[in-house]
Amino acid sequence: MATIRQLTHTNGLEYLQIVSARSEARIFLQGAQVEYFAPSGKAPLLWVSSADEYQPGTGGIRGGIPVCWPWFGNHENSDWPAHGFARNKTWDWIGTQVEDEVVSLRFTLAPEKYERQYWPHDTRVELEVILSDTLTLKLTNINLGNKAVTLTQALHSYFPIGDIHQLQASGFAGAKYIEFGAGPYAQDGDRVSFEKETDRVYTQLGPVQQLHSVNGTIEVSRSNSQSAVLWNPWIDKAKRLSRFNDDDYLQMVCLEAANVLEDAVTLAPGQSHTLSTSIRWLD
Repeated sequence: MATIRQLTHTNGLEYLQIVSARSEARIFLQGAQVEYFAPSGKAPLLWVSSADEYQPGTGGIRGGIPVCWPWFGNHENSDWPAHGFARNKTWDWIGTQVEDEVVSLRFTLAPEKYERQYWPHDTRVELEVILSDTLTLKLTNINLGNKAVTLTQALHSYFPIGDIHQLQASGFAGAKYIEFGAGPYAQDGDRVSFEKETDRVYTQLGPVQQLHSVNGTIEVSRSNSQSAVLWNPWIDKAKRLSRFNDDDYLQMVCLEAANVLEDAVTLAPGQSHTLSTSIRWLD
């Protein structure tokens, strides 16, 4: 029988602890951030830096799956917060369903919590988290206003890969990418290996990628998304990042389901859009 407990971290952040026959997970209400997920009998699928102190209002926990909304990356207004404001807001837990030990939880960021100087639009955003042998997230936007709304977004997933030098990411054939503001470049082959800082924003990307690591193979699939971000900060940037150990770059990579660049979402009045990603061990 699945159990769900609402608990409080020693630093004050509230979270849900979910245990079922299929998996275990933790979801923090700040940012509706999945911080831990492990299928039954298998290793955790998400990475979190030991340098993070789980402090409220720090831009999300450094790891797990922060929700970047309603924009991804740096805004064209340079004094606006990177990756939007949803990561710092406490979302409301609005529903739970359990069937055959599959647990589905729904969260929403109430409009009164929007920072209206950045987002004056009449929209609704919801996140559904589905926990089974696979972790699935569905981020839904609904335009409740009478004007079109454009947004970018990402599910900023951090993965444990053991040794970045031995990691290969596959499933990138035919895509294009922007890196450090330059490009677009055509992807060379299907696989990506890592020898330096990597910060690629892919477009025209197929729906399934894999991370082949010393820990095993992780499959990351997406729907309603033709874009994704592949990121590892490498040596120099790792030393500059907050809540990140100098050697953390060796153990993690981000592969993020996204709607960015020409894949941005424009919603007509009354229209909705759901960005979805599913993550599982193949081995």
